[in-house]
Amino acid sequence: MDDRSRLLLKTLIERYIVEGVPVGSRSLSKFSGLDLSPATIRNVMSDLEELGLVVSPHTSAGRIPTPKGYRLFVDSLLTVQPLDAAQAAALGVGLPVDSPSRVASHAASLLSSLSSFAGVVSVPRRSAAFRHIEFLRLADRRLLLIMVTSEGEVHNRIIQVEQDFSPEHLLEAGNFLTANYAGMRLEEVRHRLAAEISTLRGDVAQLMMRAVEEGGAALSAPGGSIVISGERRLMDVSDWSDDLSRLRHLFDLFEQKTMIARLLDSAESAHGVQIFIGGDSDLVPAEELSIVTAPYEVDGRVVGTLGVIGPTRMAYDRVIPIVDITARLMSTALAQMA
Repeated sequence: MDDRSRLLLKTLIERYIVEGVPVGSRSLSKFSGLDLSPATIRNVMSDLEELGLVVSPHTSAGRIPTPKGYRLFVDSLLTVQPLDAAQAAALGVGLPVDSPSRVASHAASLLSSLSSFAGVVSVPRRSAAFRHIEFLRLADRRLLLIMVTSEGEVHNRIIQVEQDFSPEHLLEAGNFLTANYAGMRLEEVRHRLAAEISTLRGDVAQLMMRAVEEGGAALSAPGGSIVISGERRLMDVSDWSDDLSRLRHLFDLFEQKTMIARLLDSAESAHGVQIFIGGDSDLVPAEELSIVTAPYEVDGRVVGTLGVIGPTRMAYDRVIPIVDITARLMSTALAQMA
């Protein structure tokens, strides 16, 4: 694409985001600032359509962007706008230093109110440190692993073993883990056990390593606590308000939370803001849906993700700084509680 085509595509998407109707050659000529004839603009639009970046609805001579067009726009054409005074003032207050779950709830509400869409936050992951571990013997070489976290949460996990363990051996394993590793993060316990395993009884040592792995899996399982705020705001989106089946599908996604949890989990490895656009991402099940996310961290370690869920036709230039700054505020609030 040459510079002229890129400018016309940028103009088309910006106008479509603002107006919500197919953009014709007259609008493109007016808002692009290019001195081009309508015929020249139509030729460029035809080229963009062949590239799969825009499409012409049957009822209009204008064009609208495709998911591929949006992707090109946010990746290389978007100009992020500074926050307006009201948004800056709301974000300047910061988030209350309270419990992690309440901080997440406030952050989700702030994201929704500033974007006018839905705000979503994964509740900060637990410390993955335990206070107590014990085993109970079940039938058929199965054991019940009972782990009490540093926060007092109790997690049970049934594990299959290759041999029978006597009650004495199970008590020995549980007591050793609790006495020597209580209060440590499970990742650290795993490394320590791997270094010390040669000095411990082989079968009991393997059981303890298995317990640490299963405990870590229990604490980091996807689909954990997700806070969503403002999902009803999406009913006011003109793209969806007249389509009940589309709205029903959207609210099913919010109710189940599985897709949202999986998407937020995948976004944790990103540095800064990441944009998922429906139609070009397997993680977003609806072509008309976009999600802008950013991870937040404590002590340099990512502990969760937050974002805004809205229509593909959202003002990305406004939403990106809202998400970015809210993630920083979340990190600051959690660091003060650490």
